[in-house]
Amino acid sequence: MSAARGLTANAVKTGDALPELAVDVTATTVVLGALASRDWRPMHHDKDFAVNRNGTRDIFLNTPNQAAWFERYITDWTGPTGRLGRMKFRMKDSVFPGDRMVFCGSVKGVGTDDVGCSWVDLDVEVRVEDKTMTQCEVRVALPENEGDNPWRRKGSDWRP
Repeated sequence: MSAARGLTANAVKTGDALPELAVDVTATTVVLGALASRDWRPMHHDKDFAVNRNGTRDIFLNTPNQAAWFERYITDWTGPTGRLGRMKFRMKDSVFPGDRMVFCGSVKGVGTDDVGCSWVDLDVEVRVEDKTMTQCEVRVALPENEGDNPWRRKGSDWRP
């Protein structure tokens, strides 16, 4: 792996573990994520509403905010030449201010499609303490080697 280029598919194997990322969630984390995604629903910025109307313990991360954190986690691992193909996640419980989110993941498959694009399939999750809050399946394109770049693929050469 070249630090400037990022991870290549030939350096990744099924079963590899991704390094963990731990993030302490604050009210600012929750509110800025809602603001960035233009989610004005009060359960993401108004504690009184969240607690008294929704029955939750506090405001909580919205879906686009969690998606952005997963994207950051994955692209931190791949480096600049990793290109997200698709992501599917299931939120099982809420993430609140005061929680410490821990992202972890593993490689569940590595392969190349019929147009020569290298794909890595990942199982990723965010945990708070020892509870899985959100599970995520990811398909990310990586360069096969230093001369390849998934960002150059267009049209029928890009099949996430």
